[in-house]
Amino acid sequence: MTILNFFRPRPTREGAALPDFLAGYSIEVMPRTAANIDDFRDVLPAGTRVYIAHIEGTPIEDMVACAKRVRDEGFRPMPHVPARWIDGRDTLEDWLRRYAEESGVTEALVLAGGARRAAGGFDSSMALLETGLFDKHGFTRLHVAGHPEGSRDIDPDGGTRIVDDAARWKHDFAQRTGADMALVTQFVFDAAPVISWSERMRTAGIDLPIHVGVAGPAKLQTLLKFAVACGIGPSYSVLQKRARDVSKLVKPFEPTEVLNDIADYAAKTPDSQIAGAHLFPLGGIRQAAEYANRIAGTAPAVAARG
Repeated sequence: MTILNFFRPRPTREGAALPDFLAGYSIEVMPRTAANIDDFRDVLPAGTRVYIAHIEGTPIEDMVACAKRVRDEGFRPMPHVPARWIDGRDTLEDWLRRYAEESGVTEALVLAGGARRAAGGFDSSMALLETGLFDKHGFTRLHVAGHPEGSRDIDPDGGTRIVDDAARWKHDFAQRTGADMALVTQFVFDAAPVISWSERMRTAGIDLPIHVGVAGPAKLQTLLKFAVACGIGPSYSVLQKRARDVSKLVKPFEPTEVLNDIADYAAKTPDSQIAGAHLFPLGGIRQAAEYANRIAGTAPAVAARG
């Protein structure tokens, strides 16, 4: 028992700014993971934005049905629309029409998608946005990817020129069209790259709100696996350092430290574009939601009604 107590990590305390920052969090699901939750009202605060990841090979019928369920249970579905998996304009229009008519969807995360080659004529989120089809089918809010740690898939030389140009284009598109847009990042494990990137965006005049992605509570081995698969950048070293510390292998990683740093920065920087947190529930939807609700002082929809 003495040895176990010695190796038990001290919990990171939540900072004063964190509850407000985490309130209004969004969360990501897939149709197959959503099926593990009997009713989202038992898990999420009313009105939570729920991103629905479109993994390659998932039938559009499953995506539309999941979006409808999320909407029917009182939440805001935001399905991914991955450019490189869409084989043409007709397919894109069919997807957007079905989301709007069958599921009442008005929001989407528009992104390139993980495929190396485009299935049709779309190879980027910008190509999808330029079709005008989102506006035609009543989509009123569009989120796009932001890359605080760069992306080797986009800038193979390790720089940021192409991702920076893309961020500028997305900002200009929002200005030109009046679209309600925001940037959402891949999950990170260190606040420094996010803060530096947000300041660089602001200096460049790119003023889209930023929703910072973080991984919900999960085993370290799970996080390492996803971090490698998703090409996480410099903040991956935080996980590597943790893996070398035996005392931190006892319980799941929680993103409190990185969230504290980001929340403190946002609270002390009135003109910061950092607007909130997006949870990737790598250790499970229920675990991620319980963690966020505990810190933010929020309650699932059913409990709040009761």
